[in-house]
Amino acid sequence: MKTNEWISSVPVYEPGRPIEEVARELGFADVSEIIKVASNENELGPSPKAMKAMAVAATEMHRYPDGGCFYLKDKLSAKLGVKPQNLLFGSGSNELIEFLGHVYLRPGTNLVMSEGAFVVYRLIAKLFNAQAIAAPMKKFAHDLDAMLAAVTPETRMVIICNPNNPTGTIVSPTKIKEFLKKLPSHVLAVFDEAYFEFMPDETKPDLIKEIQKGRENVVVLRTFSKAYGLAGLRIGYAVGHENLIALLNRVRQPFNVNAMAMAAALAALDDDKHLAKTRTTNFQGLELFMDGFRKLGLDYVPSYANFILVKTGNGRQVFGELQKRKVIVRPMDGYGLPEWIRITVGTSAQNRAVLKALKEIL
Repeated sequence: MKTNEWISSVPVYEPGRPIEEVARELGFADVSEIIKVASNENELGPSPKAMKAMAVAATEMHRYPDGGCFYLKDKLSAKLGVKPQNLLFGSGSNELIEFLGHVYLRPGTNLVMSEGAFVVYRLIAKLFNAQAIAAPMKKFAHDLDAMLAAVTPETRMVIICNPNNPTGTIVSPTKIKEFLKKLPSHVLAVFDEAYFEFMPDETKPDLIKEIQKGRENVVVLRTFSKAYGLAGLRIGYAVGHENLIALLNRVRQPFNVNAMAMAAALAALDDDKHLAKTRTTNFQGLELFMDGFRKLGLDYVPSYANFILVKTGNGRQVFGELQKRKVIVRPMDGYGLPEWIRITVGTSAQNRAVLKALKEIL
C-alpha cells in the first residue's frame, strides 16, 4: 500500500506514565502515596461546580453532544467580549493546533517557533510535511526578534507559547505589541496561552483586543485543562477573526468535543472561587520551591505557570531516584536540557514532600 512517506518520521509524543504503572513497577502497594507532578495538572482537582455538572451530564451520555457548543460558546463569548463566531472549541488546544496545520501547512511551507517551546509544534509541522524553524531562545524565553528574523516568504505561522512550556517564562505585553507591528501580514501569529490564568494580571497581554479590532492574523489558544482542572476531559478553545474560525470549522470533525467536557467547562466558568484558590495555591507553591531551590544551591528558572524548571545535574537520573521516593517529575532531556527537570506545583504538602525527596538525593 502507498502511504505518505513522511509519516513514519513523525516523532511520537512521550506522555507521562500512569501512576498505577509506576507503582506496579516499583512495588508500591498504595498508589495514593505517589506524588505525580509531571504533567502540569491542577492538583486541587476540578471545580466542585464542574463535578456536579458532570454528574448531571452522565445521565445523558446516550445522546450526541451539541456539535456547535452553543451554550458554552454563548457564555464564553460574553465573558471575553467577543462574538460567538470568534470562538471554536476543540479536544484540548492540541487539536486546535492540528486544525491550524490543516488550514495553513503543506509541503514547502514552514512554521516558526522557539527552540525551547512545546514539542507538539514540531510534531504538527512534521505531520503536514512542513518545516519547523526553531529560533534561539534568550535566557530560556522567546526571543521575538530572532523569531521575526526567521520568517521567510514560505512561513505560514509563528507560534508563541506564553507562558512557555516547559520553561515557564513569559513575553511582556510591550514586546508582543512591537512584534505584531513588525509581523508580515501573510503570517498568522498563534499565541498558545494554555497557562494564561496563572499569570499575574499585570503581565497578561490583551490579545483579545486585537481580535475585537478585526485583526485577521492573530489567534489565541486557551484550555480548561490547567487552571480549571479538566485535563482528563480534553477541552480547549481558539479565539480569532470570524473568517479564520470559519476555516477551522471546515476541518473540524462533527462532535469533536464531548458532552461531559462541555457541561464541566460551562460550570467551571462560573466557579471564580475555585479559580482564585488555584491561583493562590500556585503562587505560594512557586515561592516555596524557589526558596527551597536557593537553600539547596540549585539553579532554576522563575516561572509564571504552574510548574518550575530546576537544574539538578543528570535530570534522567534524578527522575529515577525521585520515582523510588514515590515522586514523579518530568525529565527535560527530550527538550535538550539533560541537566534539568520540570516539577508541577501541587498542594503545599506535595510541594514540601518533593523538596524533601530532592534534598535526600542531592
